[in-house]
Amino acid sequence: MTDYCTIEDIETHTSTPTLIQLTSDDGQEAVDRVVAQEAILYSSTLIDGYLRGRYTLPLDAHFPLLRILAIDLSIHRLYSRRMRDEMPEVIENNYKNAISTLKDIQKGVISLQSENDSLETAGFNVEEYKTNKSIIDRLFSKDRMLEY
Repeated sequence: MTDYCTIEDIETHTSTPTLIQLTSDDGQEAVDRVVAQEAILYSSTLIDGYLRGRYTLPLDAHFPLLRILAIDLSIHRLYSRRMRDEMPEVIENNYKNAISTLKDIQKGVISLQSENDSLETAGFNVEEYKTNKSIIDRLFSKDRMLEY
């Protein structure tokens, strides 16, 4: 299995003091890396569950969208340890958006594109684009369009 984000990614999106508060159970003054890694494991497993069947796992490329989703899912998981009844609205909305995006990826509405993909490597080659339309096939002529 692939971890789609790191503890440092989560720390960048929350803040070090917030991450300490969310992970430290014994009043430590440092991030509990085991707790944070468990949240990352949860998010990675959840993402893989949605991707399974559509993509060959483990993925061998880095996908920025999956990193963002993993961060949001991991942060939600960490907040749910402490503030289940008082979940910040933005954290809850980010979680719902992440799940919705994963469902769209699963359905094929959204396709993954790695950092190295271009339009050509994503299956679209500009030089191969052809149409059966010509300038004569216009629905509205230039003169007709000028009337509006």
